[in-house]
Amino acid sequence: MKSIQELREQRAANAKTLRQLVENTAEWKDEHQSQYSALEQEISNIDAQIERFQKVMDVEASEKSNIKNRAERDGISTDEAEYKQHQEKDVFDAWLRGGRNGLNQEQLQFVATRRREIQNALGTGTGAEGGYLAPNDYAKTVLTALKEYGGMREVATVIPTERGTELPYPTSDSTSDKGELVPESQKVSKSDPTFGTKSLFAYKFSSKVITVPIELLQDSVIDLEAFIRNLIVERLGRSTNEYYTVGSGTAQPEGIVTASLSGKIGTSGQTTTVSTDDLLDLKHSVDPAYRKGGKAGWMFHDQTLKALKKLKDPSTSKPIWMPGYDIGEPDLIDGNPYTINQDMPEMAPSAKSILFGDFSKYVIRDVMQMVLLRFDDSAYMEYGQVGFLAFMRSGGNHMDIGGAVKHYQNSAS
Repeated sequence: MKSIQELREQRAANAKTLRQLVENTAEWKDEHQSQYSALEQEISNIDAQIERFQKVMDVEASEKSNIKNRAERDGISTDEAEYKQHQEKDVFDAWLRGGRNGLNQEQLQFVATRRREIQNALGTGTGAEGGYLAPNDYAKTVLTALKEYGGMREVATVIPTERGTELPYPTSDSTSDKGELVPESQKVSKSDPTFGTKSLFAYKFSSKVITVPIELLQDSVIDLEAFIRNLIVERLGRSTNEYYTVGSGTAQPEGIVTASLSGKIGTSGQTTTVSTDDLLDLKHSVDPAYRKGGKAGWMFHDQTLKALKKLKDPSTSKPIWMPGYDIGEPDLIDGNPYTINQDMPEMAPSAKSILFGDFSKYVIRDVMQMVLLRFDDSAYMEYGQVGFLAFMRSGGNHMDIGGAVKHYQNSAS
């Protein structure tokens, strides 16, 4: 099996070859398109392998960061911080496998303290004996891993808060703000920026009950914590991303699609298609203040990407998709990076299927606590299972009023 470094080098070589093919070919022919398609497919296959490696590396990096932060916060050495983190994980693992009965006296005292924190976190008493406020480092690792699901966390601004009370957040539109030329000995004019506020609420999200066979709990070889964490991340990641993307804003987060302004509507017959001219019109519907700030990009469904990869520049007949080949360099559509978001609508009649703009103006707010409940009552034990249920609180809102993000909408008919 190749290492991640070898895969990155192989991808870079293929991407460089593809770019040179596009840039150095004066007249684009079918044979060039065949070479392009083969290289593009090979790059996609390598990307899938790199992604699997990267997920593991991100978790490891998050754990190291948690140790460093704990050492700095508590004024202790990194060795002591690592020891305390492992101690906390041991208690957590024992609780996952055996509940209260799986804990010794010292561990029971630790859990009792955490249960009081649960009541404070939820704002109500929780009678569940299985209640457990997940270790802070565990919660941070989950939140870090959520970035891998959906796409919104990759490009939005994410802020952590200790509590879940309503958070007023400033909005502004600086696209028309400018200074002035002042004649000699004349008084300067006053121009206040246009500020407003939007509220960031914290909504409660559930992983739904995760059932785990008793045999798995009894197998000490299995990393149970990681197993459950991965399921929590997958479920919460997909659920929250959906609302960050298409939420209505009423008793739920306002999604970026909902908040975006119209940039381009397809002409009659474009119910499932888009043209290069449409993309150009959409891009230039966004004010240059956002477009040239270094953060502008596209967002769409993977099926839309498939369609966009087939589009060609009308003047050269060359594809508009171009891969990045340096580490960290993004792939591009018409010169701008893109984010794949599977909660974006696919191209369909009246669908707002493509976004363009500065997505950092969308703010995600996470409450830095996660409650995990364990159920081993008869409803589960009859099937030889134990249930786990995670809760987190999060919210999101688009904090720009100047049109930082706009959408392409397919025609209705």
